[in-house]
Amino acid sequence: MTDSPLLIREAGYWRGSFRAMASPCELLIAAEDRALAERLLLVAHTEARRIEHKFSRYRQNNPVHLINSSEGKPVTVDDETANLLDFAQQCWEISEGKFDITSGVLREVWRFDGSDNVPEPDAVAAILPRVGWDKVIWQRPVITLRPGMEIDLGGIGKEYAVDQTARLILRELRSGVLINFGGDLYALGPRSEGEPWAVGVDDPDATGVNQIGAVNLSRGGLATSGDARRFLLKDGIRYSHILDPTTGWPVPNAPRAVTVIADTCLEAGMLSTMAMLQGSQAREFLEAQEVKFWCL
Repeated sequence: MTDSPLLIREAGYWRGSFRAMASPCELLIAAEDRALAERLLLVAHTEARRIEHKFSRYRQNNPVHLINSSEGKPVTVDDETANLLDFAQQCWEISEGKFDITSGVLREVWRFDGSDNVPEPDAVAAILPRVGWDKVIWQRPVITLRPGMEIDLGGIGKEYAVDQTARLILRELRSGVLINFGGDLYALGPRSEGEPWAVGVDDPDATGVNQIGAVNLSRGGLATSGDARRFLLKDGIRYSHILDPTTGWPVPNAPRAVTVIADTCLEAGMLSTMAMLQGSQAREFLEAQEVKFWCL
């Protein structure tokens, strides 16, 4: 799969594909008109790349880089960035501090590459003073970080891109489209014959190879959080990449994977991540949200 969009015809629909946000992206379009499919694929590709360029912490000359390099100085942001910061603050409040977009600096000591390189406790403790949304001054549209702190919108970026792409596509087609950005999905109505889209649920013990079941998705968002691809393994203990920002360590007894269906992809992603952060209480948390979910 390339960065440039590619469109092919499959059984009863068009499949468009490209890479963005370090992920394979797909658009399934249940329509006959190739010109329409090409137009919608271009919309998806353009919007995914726009959001990647604007909110990736790996790029310069965007709002995230401006905030992260501010060295304690206040930064005024645009409305779109402010909306994401408002959402991040809401997630932080709902999760009682466990969903925290300032926790990305923990990557300096945690590298989830499948090895056994677990950091020393002192190294983790040294990072914690730079973590905590409660240390941030956010008075829309102005944000002020303490020197050395950063924000990372990677935890909500792909889900946001899916929903924004869906919003743009709805201007041309109100059903028969499935958006899939790296496993974060949104269905704009069923396929042309009225049947739902069949979405596989990945087996965390054989990710990308086996499925443990399938989801019928006609409308709404779906997102999955888990440790199938990013983890450490030492002395028989598996360390998930889902870190508790209050301790700097992986959440104990977290599920291997959580998949949630919700009205939007952003909501599904928020709930699946929050459930992982609940550790052994993940299932109880999801049951209280009254959403459809799989907790493995």
